[in-house]
Amino acid sequence: MDNKGFISIEYLFSIFVILLIVISVLFLSQSAIESTFNIEDSVSHRVILDNVANEISQVNSNGNGFSKEISLPSDGGYYEITVENKKLTIEYANKKGETLLPLLNVDSKYKLYGGNSYLISKTDEGKIVIS
Repeated sequence: MDNKGFISIEYLFSIFVILLIVISVLFLSQSAIESTFNIEDSVSHRVILDNVANEISQVNSNGNGFSKEISLPSDGGYYEITVENKKLTIEYANKKGETLLPLLNVDSKYKLYGGNSYLISKTDEGKIVIS
């Protein structure tokens, strides 16, 4: 009788150790997967910001009166791009990213939202206007 009780205590201990290992592996894999999704989300929003910066730079580098229409994708969730003098900022899910446009002459501060289309134009005075 004593041997049977001792064996079941060993089994209970080994099952406890196995469960502990499985739970720790699941926790670590969940953290890795969540980190991958965060990186993917950050990269997709960075690409959107870089595309907007490139479009504004194209309009700025062309002559006065040049304009171009851009459509911001809506599949990246809610985000807001702020265009200020020499700087673009994207804000999404309590995160923030910036890029600089050193030769930019913006008329005023603009806010661009995902899923909308905007017309970027260069006025006769050489200022960038977004409507």
